Amino acid sequence: MNTIVNFGKLALAGLLSLTLAACGGSNDPVASDTSQAAPIAKAKPIEWKMVTTWPKNFPALGTGAEHLAQSITAMSGGRIKVKVYAAGELVPALEAFDAVSRGTAQIGHAASYYWKGKVPAAQFFTTVPFGLTAQEMNAWLSQGGGQALWEEVYAPFNIIPMAAGNTGTQMGGWFNKEINSVADLSGLKMRMPGLGGEVLADAGVTVVNMPGSEMFTALQTGTIDATEFVGPYNDLAFGIYKAAKYYYYPGWQEPGSAIETFINKEAFEALPEDLQLIVRAAARQTNAEILDEYTAMNHSALDTLINEHGVILKRYPDDVLAEFRASTERVMEKVAANDPLSQKVYDSMTRFKQNVMKWSDISERAILNARSAD
Repeated sequence: MNTIVNFGKLALAGLLSLTLAACGGSNDPVASDTSQAAPIAKAKPIEWKMVTTWPKNFPALGTGAEHLAQSITAMSGGRIKVKVYAAGELVPALEAFDAVSRGTAQIGHAASYYWKGKVPAAQFFTTVPFGLTAQEMNAWLSQGGGQALWEEVYAPFNIIPMAAGNTGTQMGGWFNKEINSVADLSGLKMRMPGLGGEVLADAGVTVVNMPGSEMFTALQTGTIDATEFVGPYNDLAFGIYKAAKYYYYPGWQEPGSAIETFINKEAFEALPEDLQLIVRAAARQTNAEILDEYTAMNHSALDTLINEHGVILKRYPDDVLAEFRASTERVMEKVAANDPLSQKVYDSMTRFKQNVMKWSDISERAILNARSAD
């Protein structure tokens, strides 16, 4: 009986406390004593795997992937935890796209021209020879319709792409002999990926396809006569100067190479809206961070290459650049004509370039010329 009475008293007290709380009462000890409240269960973190095409901790690229992962984790307050797997740690470098597509990993970090064998239009979202600079590429993606086209290209693969870095304008390549005229291109064996390689082939160069990890040995042993990688910052770290001494500019083949993050669509859409926005914000911040790093580090790396390692800096002759431009027009017309989606993307990019160049000519080109005038 006493048990029943006590239970009734407790029930009455509980009902009274709920009534007081509903009326705004705060003097009741039951309502104000939070020390007895049950702890709120903390949600289990969402764990993502990131696969990359870069060597572990490679300057700007490998470290950029780490930066993106850390930013997502920190900005989400640990609600998403991203673990990075460098090339070969979880899957081979060029299988990263497939791994994210099928959900083996949730997110990747790479360059889109690696996937041109799967979908030809992908390569446009890295760079086009004589195409958009880094600033122009970012503007096309963000404001010129490029992002929507990129998502359309990747949609059949269950992937959502985003810009997450840019190398800026690259260098033209490393050679073990001088290039003084178009005639010197004939029979030249050069490693160059993407559309740039197709342009070289059209211009008479023998293009050799190989992973970046193999290019140093190939150049050193004479398997190839020339190679192109990124620019001074990465090329110094790779030690390419030990195998070739002539370093050519401008980087006509990659005027502003975008780096991408690509996310499994199901994994992304499973996130609440605030976490989706955080992932996008982290990608955009990393996009700026990597470009800033290249801009800040390339000049000192180039100085080291020239003054400490005896590298000979050379500008491509005008007739060689003219040949590359003519070859680019032929190659781009062919690539676009063979694939309707490539044509759609290329047309959009070309229209944007033609319009933005009108402003670039009287803004950046004009001030660069003015500040370097004697």
